[in-house]
Amino acid sequence: MSRPVTILAAGAALVTAVTTAPAGAAPSVARIAEGPSGQGCAHRVNDTPEKLVECVRTEDLWRHMKAFQAIADANPGPDGHASRNSGEPGYKASVDYVAGLMRQAGYDVTVQPYKFFYFAYTATPTFREVSPTPHDYKVVDDWNPGQATGTASAALQPAGGIVIPPTPTSSSKSGCTAADFSGFTAGRVALVQRGGCNYGVKVLNAQAAGASGVVVFNEGNPGRTGVISGSLIDGNGNRIVPTIPVSFTSFATGSDLLNQYQQATSGGTALPVLNLDVKAKVDPNADDYNVIAESKGGDPNHVVVVDAHLDAIYGAGMLDNASGSATILNIAQLIRKVTPRNKLRFIWFGGEELGELGSSFYVNNLSPAELAKIGYDLDADVTATKNYDVGVLDPAGVDLFGRTVTEQFPPQVYEPSKVARDLGVQYFTSIGKNHIFFSPVGTDAEQFNLAGVPASGVLTGQDCCKLQSDVDLFGGTLGNFEGNIPSSDGGCVDNPFRWCDNLDNNDPKVMTFMSKGFAKMVGTMAFDTTVLGSSANPRVHAVAPAKSHPRGAPSS
Repeated sequence: MSRPVTILAAGAALVTAVTTAPAGAAPSVARIAEGPSGQGCAHRVNDTPEKLVECVRTEDLWRHMKAFQAIADANPGPDGHASRNSGEPGYKASVDYVAGLMRQAGYDVTVQPYKFFYFAYTATPTFREVSPTPHDYKVVDDWNPGQATGTASAALQPAGGIVIPPTPTSSSKSGCTAADFSGFTAGRVALVQRGGCNYGVKVLNAQAAGASGVVVFNEGNPGRTGVISGSLIDGNGNRIVPTIPVSFTSFATGSDLLNQYQQATSGGTALPVLNLDVKAKVDPNADDYNVIAESKGGDPNHVVVVDAHLDAIYGAGMLDNASGSATILNIAQLIRKVTPRNKLRFIWFGGEELGELGSSFYVNNLSPAELAKIGYDLDADVTATKNYDVGVLDPAGVDLFGRTVTEQFPPQVYEPSKVARDLGVQYFTSIGKNHIFFSPVGTDAEQFNLAGVPASGVLTGQDCCKLQSDVDLFGGTLGNFEGNIPSSDGGCVDNPFRWCDNLDNNDPKVMTFMSKGFAKMVGTMAFDTTVLGSSANPRVHAVAPAKSHPRGAPSS
């Protein structure tokens, strides 16, 4: 990890360099009709949506993107790879970069600190069979490490309760009780099957029995056969970080290891020997930050929040979410001379990738009176996907992942949310683009909706998989939204140990028209009277508590 003093200096230097660099577009990027020159846009008062939209320019957006990539490259994480993850130097340098530019643009800037549970691998975890059939298991493809630490090299021993062949529905409770480890030989690596209880319960029982490591394999029922990626949660729902390594793997791998063990015991030969190595840095009380920048003008009793999450996951985080961060940063700079009717509050949240931590902290720490002043939220979460959808956030929309409606919001949230939603639709329709409505679930807009604040925004998609219905609307190919296209390997964003969500994982042309659509929302809602301050649209805060949807995996 870089020294803090070096990080701060690097961040400050980037602010200066980026604000004085010539506005050169990325090579081979087709210019979109832009209206006035860059200088003209920077110096005029962009006080109508039309003026604002025409001044959103590819070269300005891309300049911020290159700065975020440079920050990641200059501040590697504990594993040595470029990173802007929360709790790491690259994230703090990103905070300094954004805060510096917003102060230069004349906003009132506050950096809001909060604490969170930090876990990061310091090297690529390894899992291999040493004997009798030497084999290296490939991380992500063949297995996923649990968030634990430790090294084990020992013979394998299965826990009790394994059900093979698996039943049509889940029935295994392997490892869920101490009795499943009766007769377990201390020092061995425990093999347990998914099902019946939280993964953390299985691991704690194994550790109590003296296991040096744990391999958890999928149960084998329909839909429960592939490689697992699990969260380590105990029986009370608390996060644990075991001091023995944990491997999550597929039913095929687990049943193969079990078969090898059974053959060895029946034949009197040597047991299979496994090696597991998971090294990590853990800080249960790490620092993280939100950047909050308010317009000097505008009614403080009628606030429009414009947000994006600034943090990355598994590396540089250029698509998710340097793209959205750059979108709102560019719009904030373009609208800096405007005196809006409603106060504009631009926020770059931390910890979104870990469960909307920054936005949850922000919303939950507002007094009821301050929360009541926020009339709207606009969220930019991924704006530059190569194999894109034109997604517009709608509280009644389907989730990006799963394409089902998993949350419902009351009319006082949903109805006014359609105002900005329809502004986005109007813009995209005007440039010949179709659209799809996505739920705010998994974005920071969700925290505002849960608190009773109407919200909309944009989302262009990530990971896998783009559907045929998406291709029919937007073109492109089936499978990954980003990363290796066409394929269905899951892309770059949410796959650890690939480190490929870099600048070339983004499409500048897509970023430009999506940012223009978002600017239409911002420029209009800055002067809105139909929702903010309108007695015809009373807003009563919802009573549902804020909750989070982390990127992480299931706990059982």
